[in-house]
Amino acid sequence: MNVFLNILTGVQMLSALAMIGLILIQHGKGADMGAAFGSGSAGSLFGASGSANFLSRTTAVLAAVFFACTLGLAYLSHARPSSGGGSLIERAATTAPAPAPAAPASGSAAQIPATPAPAAGTAAPAAEPAVPAGGAAQIPSK
Repeated sequence: MNVFLNILTGVQMLSALAMIGLILIQHGKGADMGAAFGSGSAGSLFGASGSANFLSRTTAVLAAVFFACTLGLAYLSHARPSSGGGSLIERAATTAPAPAPAAPASGSAAQIPATPAPAAGTAAPAAEPAVPAGGAAQIPSK
């Protein structure tokens, strides 16, 4: 399926480039008007009327190929099954690791680490700002 998608993309790019080239080669309707009144030359590579038929038909075929490739790529990208939830946040919430279990709470004061008290006559140190939770802790649960 991936090889087919790459081939379809390549055909679409080649048809788009060829169509751009053919459109730039073609003469506008104003160029024929100038040649009719004698200000320009009516000669062209494919003849007076042959160039318009050949170039316009080739451009129409390339446009049809381009639109067919575009529809095929749109269908293949829509038909691809999505994995997980509908959004990245929902997928991250389902694949996030479970939080570590909290230590059992007991009433003993021995589990609380002691902080040294500031010396008499000195100012207390400034409290450090709390660090925000990172990773899965930032994702709200439903």
